[in-house]
Amino acid sequence: MGNRAGVASYTARMRKSAHRARIALRRSGVDYFRGEGSDWVAFAGLLLTIPAITWGTLTNPVWCSPPALVLPIVAGGLLLRPASLLGLYATAAGALIVESVVLGPYTQGPARVTPGTVLVVAACGLFGLLIAQFRARVGVPWRRGGTMLFDLRERIRVQSALPRLPQGWHREMALRPAGGQSFSGDFVVAARTNGGRTLEVLLTDVSGKGMDAGSRALLLSGAFGGLLGSLPPHAFLPAANGYLLRQDWDEGFATSIHLVLDLESGDYELLSAGHLPALQLHAGSGRWEEKSGEGPLLGVYDGAEFHPVKGSLLPGDVLMLFTDGLVESADRDIAEGIDRLTGEADRYVASGFEGAAWHLIEACAKDVNDDRALLLISRR
Repeated sequence: MGNRAGVASYTARMRKSAHRARIALRRSGVDYFRGEGSDWVAFAGLLLTIPAITWGTLTNPVWCSPPALVLPIVAGGLLLRPASLLGLYATAAGALIVESVVLGPYTQGPARVTPGTVLVVAACGLFGLLIAQFRARVGVPWRRGGTMLFDLRERIRVQSALPRLPQGWHREMALRPAGGQSFSGDFVVAARTNGGRTLEVLLTDVSGKGMDAGSRALLLSGAFGGLLGSLPPHAFLPAANGYLLRQDWDEGFATSIHLVLDLESGDYELLSAGHLPALQLHAGSGRWEEKSGEGPLLGVYDGAEFHPVKGSLLPGDVLMLFTDGLVESADRDIAEGIDRLTGEADRYVASGFEGAAWHLIEACAKDVNDDRALLLISRR
C-alpha cells in the first residue's frame, strides 16, 4: 500500500509539474505574439536551427547548401529584437566559418562556401537588421502590426454603423476605399438623439485618400462621434471646424454634410461644410432635387458660419448623401456624375432601394481611384 501511494503521489506531482510548464509556455507564447513578452523562445528556436543546418550542409552539401543559413536569418529579422538578432548573426557567421573550413576551398567544387554565399547571407542579415530596427522604433512588433491595423479598420467600421430606425424607415450605407485598400478618408458617424426621435448623421470626406487619409479619418471619426448628439445641431459644425483647426495638419481640411432628421414628422435640416449637395427624390413627381446648406470647408479658417437648408421626407421619398469620389472623375465633371447617379438610382424606385447603395457605387464609380461613400435614407 505504501509503495502504491508513493507511486501515485509521484505521478500526481509529475502531472502537476507538466501542467504548470504547459501553462507557463502558453502564457509566454501569448504574450510574445501580442508583442508584450520576451523573444527568448523564438531566439532559442532559431538558434538551434543554425547547427542543424550546418550539420546538414556538412553531411550533404548538395541538398543542403551553405546559403541555407539565410532561412533563420530572414525569420530572425521578422521575429527578433535587434539585440537578439545580433546574437543570431554571430552564430550564423561562426557556422559559415566552420562550413568553409570543413568543406575546403570553394575552388574544389560547387558545394562550398563561396564569396557569393557570404555576400548573400550578409545582405539578408543587413535587411533583417534594418527591419528589426524599424519595428523597434515604431514600437509595433511584426507579429502584432497586422492585428493592430485590423482593429483600427474594425473600429472605423463600427463607428460608421447606422443606428436602427423605427418602422417605416429604411437606411443603408456603402463605403469603398480607393484602390481596394482597407482604410478610407470617407467616414460616417450617426446617432439617435432627442430621446430617439431625431436621427443625426454626419458624412465627412477628409482630404487625401486611402491609407494617407485613413489615420486622419480615424482620429476625426472618434472626435466627431463624441461631439455628435452632445451639442445642439447648429453648434456641431463650428465645433468640428475649431477641432480641425487645432490639429494644425499640413493637409488638414475636410468636407462634411450634417443631416438632422425628425423621424416622426419627416422634417429635416441639412448643414454643409463645403460638401456636395444631397439629392432628394420626390415620390409624387419622380424628380430629384439638390439640397445643400451653405458653409466653407472644415479646417480653413476660424469663425466660419454654416447656414442650413430645410426639407421634408414624405412617404416614398428618398434622400442620398455621397462624397465626390462617386460623381467626379478625370473624364467627367460633377454635374455629369450626378446625372448618371440619379439615372442609375431610378432603377431602384420599384424595389424601395433595398441593397441599392452598394450597386450604385458599382454602377457609377467602380474603378475610380478615390474614396467613395453613399448613404441612403428612405421613408416607406
